Amino acid sequence: MMLTRMNQNGAAVRPSLHPWLLLLILLIVYLLDYADRYLIAGLAQTLKLQFHLTDGFLGLLMGPAFALLYTILSIPLARLADKYSRVGVLVVGCVLWSLFTLLTGLSTSKWMLVFMRVGVGVGEACFIAPAYSLLADAFSPEKRGRAFAILGLAIYFGQIFGYISGPMLATVGSWRTAFIVMAICGFVMAIVMLLAISEAPRVHKHDKADPAHTLVKTAMALWRRPVFVLANLGMALGSLSGYSFGMWGPTLFARAYGLSPVAAAKTFGITFGLAGVTGMLVFGLVSDRMTRRHDRWPLILSALTLLAATVSIFLVTIAGNLELALILAVPSGLFGGGWSIGVMVALQSMLADPIRATGTALFLTMVTFVGLVFGPYLVGLLSDLIGGAPLESLRLAMILTISTGLPAAFFLWLSSRLRLKPDMP
Repeated sequence: MMLTRMNQNGAAVRPSLHPWLLLLILLIVYLLDYADRYLIAGLAQTLKLQFHLTDGFLGLLMGPAFALLYTILSIPLARLADKYSRVGVLVVGCVLWSLFTLLTGLSTSKWMLVFMRVGVGVGEACFIAPAYSLLADAFSPEKRGRAFAILGLAIYFGQIFGYISGPMLATVGSWRTAFIVMAICGFVMAIVMLLAISEAPRVHKHDKADPAHTLVKTAMALWRRPVFVLANLGMALGSLSGYSFGMWGPTLFARAYGLSPVAAAKTFGITFGLAGVTGMLVFGLVSDRMTRRHDRWPLILSALTLLAATVSIFLVTIAGNLELALILAVPSGLFGGGWSIGVMVALQSMLADPIRATGTALFLTMVTFVGLVFGPYLVGLLSDLIGGAPLESLRLAMILTISTGLPAAFFLWLSSRLRLKPDMP
């Protein structure tokens, strides 16, 4: 269904998609975005043998190689989305990450893998801030929790797809096949976005060249707000805990329970992924209901849920047998799947419309830098430094990184005690 709209002169312009159809397209693109990331996790053992990699180098592929430029470029790309076309930024990004995913499948050395992962990160830096900004315009505040929760389903379905499709396609062809197939899917969705999505009207009109909204001034204004800083620290440390577990979980299952790479990725991905999807949907609905009572409630729920998630995944990591690990996967996925939704809902309440994409990018820069740049690499590095048996060194490294979820929950609770509404119009 298309919604007709008028420009400032009263003339009809290209109709915009119905909000739920827009959400569906962005959901599919985001799913491919995450599947690209987790192909490396699902194929970690295969790549380790193919290129004779250490745990530290695997951590480099999972974290810094992808996430460093992803983090740095997300802010200027979000500024482009705020000033010009959010849809254009999304389409170009999808083409770029698909191209470098294709080239990853053609890599002939471990360092070529690194350089291609850098390119994937550059392309994927174009997605999240423009997508949240489009959805924030398309949905009213009391419906954003549901919309963000549904978009967040891509995180878990993307993980499942990445975990499982990589090893399965590797058994049909080779590990290269998985990257080539994923790239083709990305190119198709770039065409769909280009043809189907038009730029939604901004909720608040503003001058694109308004100097009051320069990047530096925007950053300074936001970082002077304790609520923004505390929420940012909480989500960053919580993401470090979650990314570390999510990226290394299949490898832990393979080493701890004697599973093949395919079986480990499938078991871990499906069990945690389905529980995570359920948790995300439930949390989105609860967040919408609680927002009607007070805008601080999503942050309170996030703090409590993150605390429960941290304890749960800690117990999974030290589980002595597969059956116990799978039982604990249910609360781990339920709590881990939902906690970040409340933070993102609260964040949109903190940001004025003219800086929404930029403010989201600034917020997620810290989250990505701490969580994705450091998290997976820190696990691999610690595992190599600890040494000894591969299972025990990996398990101890994961325990140390997962524990960062505890102070993260405390920071989110502190942020819930402060005023959320933005100071700038």
